[in-house]
Amino acid sequence: MDNNFYITTPIYYVNDKPHIGHAYTTVLADVLTRFNRSLGADAFFLTGTDEHGQKVEKAAKEHNITPQQQCDETVIRFKELWDKLEITHDKFIRTTDDAHKAVVCQVLQDLFDRDLIYKAEYKGHYCVPCERFFTDKDFENGTLCPECKRETNEIVESNYFFRMSQYQEWLIDYINTNPEFIQPSFRANETLGFLKKPLGDLCISRPKERLAWGIELPFDADYVCYVWFDALINYISGIGYGSDDAQFNQRWPASYHLIGKDILTTHTVYWPTMLKAMGVEMPKTIFAHGWWLVGRDKMSKSLGNVVNPMDMAEEYGVDAFRYFLMAEMSLGQDASFTEEAFTRRYNSDLANDLGNMLSRTVKMIMRQCEWIIPTPGPATEAEAELTAAVEQAIEKMAESLHGMKLEQGIESIMNAVRACNRYMEKTAPWTLAKKGETERLNTVMYNAADAMWKVSVLMEPVMPGKMAELRDALGIEQSDVGIADLSNAANCLTGNKVKDNGSLFQRIVVEDKAKTLQQEKQAQQQAKQAAKAKQKKAQKASSTVTGLITIDDFFKTELKTAKVIDAEKVEGADKLLKLQIDVGGEARQLIAGIAQSYTPEAIIGKTVVVVANLKPAKIRGVESQGMLLAAKGSDGLKIITVDGYVDSGVSVG
Repeated sequence: MDNNFYITTPIYYVNDKPHIGHAYTTVLADVLTRFNRSLGADAFFLTGTDEHGQKVEKAAKEHNITPQQQCDETVIRFKELWDKLEITHDKFIRTTDDAHKAVVCQVLQDLFDRDLIYKAEYKGHYCVPCERFFTDKDFENGTLCPECKRETNEIVESNYFFRMSQYQEWLIDYINTNPEFIQPSFRANETLGFLKKPLGDLCISRPKERLAWGIELPFDADYVCYVWFDALINYISGIGYGSDDAQFNQRWPASYHLIGKDILTTHTVYWPTMLKAMGVEMPKTIFAHGWWLVGRDKMSKSLGNVVNPMDMAEEYGVDAFRYFLMAEMSLGQDASFTEEAFTRRYNSDLANDLGNMLSRTVKMIMRQCEWIIPTPGPATEAEAELTAAVEQAIEKMAESLHGMKLEQGIESIMNAVRACNRYMEKTAPWTLAKKGETERLNTVMYNAADAMWKVSVLMEPVMPGKMAELRDALGIEQSDVGIADLSNAANCLTGNKVKDNGSLFQRIVVEDKAKTLQQEKQAQQQAKQAAKAKQKKAQKASSTVTGLITIDDFFKTELKTAKVIDAEKVEGADKLLKLQIDVGGEARQLIAGIAQSYTPEAIIGKTVVVVANLKPAKIRGVESQGMLLAAKGSDGLKIITVDGYVDSGVSVG
């Protein structure tokens, strides 16, 4: 991996408050930066705000304030959100910064002096929302903007133009010979498709009589700079171009310009030709990610379906929000945002898998090791399998970063968490404690804690706050260990005192929507059963074999899989355990007479089978909302489980 890592987000317009699209790109940049730092790279992360142009001027007029006031008031919302989302940018640039404006003027004057900028009359159509000019050849549907599909305005005026057209053949050749330049590759094909048409020169000015809010052209005070020409230069002005050669030469070229697919042309046509004219090296990769959709629709204010990232972070926690954004979207593709998808991934990955594994580990160490992580004894095949799963996650994470397949790397980490849970099931430390096999118990508990610590280091770039909490539960107050150090990490946990900090992730209890649907289904079934009542009676009367039931009788019972979230003994009852279970997103409590065969620790995390439609009953004064299925053998009760991984709430039978 290249030791120098420089990543940018687009700089965001300050005409309105930030939304999930802004949050996604910025969290993605932050996560990639943190991963690269953890792998030992010298990383630099630039983000900021685009504060010139007609949209900003229009918003300021609507709010009856100056454009600068509009910028100053709106930029606070972005900074507050980035703080909330734990964004660790190295520089926040504003295009109203004097240093940036000076570089823009320097570039404009240089290109003008070399006759790469010239003045001419322009006739065409202008889109205010996109702040772009279009000619007749660009239109497919009347004079609607090819990008946003809004009506454009016809304009005839004198302006300054950048000789972009003379770089068309060079750009086509550069894209074809540098496959990493535009990613994913199908986005490069889109740009090449755009370049099949003759490339015109780029209008880089606006007359002040039409737009006053912008950087004044150094060679003509009657004009301001086109907002896109101004904004794109932030990627180099923010790291010292024209003012600090040492810093610029250290950081440039950019490893990644992260962009949304809607600004592909400006970044893969305008920006490269500008850099070529300036004599500046190309960025390594321009990566265009997809959109967040609601159903099949793009999020937009006009449709009223925009997700407010601040609300999501407040309701579910910053780290869970970051995790969902990173795990749910395949980079480059669109992804659908629904609360149901968020809840499903949160409960399955974070509450059930990660949170429960930490809880099991800490509670066993508390009860069986007097709160102290023990010294491990000799390793067995079980430890080797666990170590291999963690090592695979480390390798896969680095590989996925290189290929910009972040969701695959995150899934590999979750696979390591699931391997931890399987390790606990296989080694059964609760049984080792019963048998007094202390050395083996110590080995198991150390390795479980060690695996969770390594998972915390791997997952920290995604969930920095929660992974610090995880390490705190393992008695690790501070840690400067990165992913690059994990493979060679020695025993560093023995002697640590664990802490009972409660659940790492509180389960999201789904509202009774699923219950209502289930009740409706039951009502339909009952109606059918009532219609067959006479037939059932006849069948029973004619049956000569005692104890037989019909298939209809059997289907009255709903058997479903359930995940055991927590377990504890029922006070005053030697045989009973009180279980907290998850049945397809619904939290339930049931009482099971398995305490003489299973300790609470042994049952937590298991996927069991329950009778889901049993009428609630009180046992020893405690309500039980279902029945756990178990078989009675010569050595006690054995709970009914499923072979392999199955989601909770799945029908059995």
